[in-house]
Amino acid sequence: MNVLELINIRKSFGSELVLSDVSLTVPEHTATVLIGASGSGKSTLLRCINLLDSIDDGQIILDGEEISDPLIDVDQVRRKLGMVFQAFNLFPHKTVLENITLAPIKVHGLNPDVATMQAIELLDRFGLSEKADQYPDRLSGGQQQRVAIIRSLAVKPRLLLLDEVTSALDPVLVNEVLAVVRDLKQDGITMVLATHEMGFATQVADEVCFLEHGEIVERGTAGQVLQDPQMIQTKEFLRRVHEAGRL
Repeated sequence: MNVLELINIRKSFGSELVLSDVSLTVPEHTATVLIGASGSGKSTLLRCINLLDSIDDGQIILDGEEISDPLIDVDQVRRKLGMVFQAFNLFPHKTVLENITLAPIKVHGLNPDVATMQAIELLDRFGLSEKADQYPDRLSGGQQQRVAIIRSLAVKPRLLLLDEVTSALDPVLVNEVLAVVRDLKQDGITMVLATHEMGFATQVADEVCFLEHGEIVERGTAGQVLQDPQMIQTKEFLRRVHEAGRL
């Protein structure tokens, strides 16, 4: 069963075409990894899926329903989606526990006691139970990003979108966040994620898509795309990544 289908997605900002006829299918319980240089369209594609940016043409289909229809109830759609950004986007005036329980209570109407219990279970699972009553500015970057991921999981999303979740972290903090995402992969959470961490992509991806200038230039398994790329553009990108020590 396919959770997400993108059909010929096009998106421009002014005269700049940032997504050009992007088509993608994401089956249930799989992880699709988007790679490419900064400005290749990865983040814009995730924002379009989450309806933060409107598309100019094409269709976005979630569980068989076209969510790119202008008449769609955006709030209802976003109840099925979780998104974690490069910046942690935690509410600084709320504790970790309050950050996590806000959407389940206010958006999904969950009983506060139940929401709190589920949040504590998630915090415990990911090694942050002792941080429940602290404010975000008392946490390390890695801890804040893990809380952001937990906050997205708390609404039990049908699809989880992760946008360069390690890009704002010091190298020593990257692994703790990647470990959380590996756990989510093992749980069968359906994910689409953009990353510059090629080694991580190898570990979690069911499909890797290389984007350049808003187009999917090459796609396949991690072994195919990252170890035996066929397109010149992919080879050149991976050469630069290798020289930067990120492969």
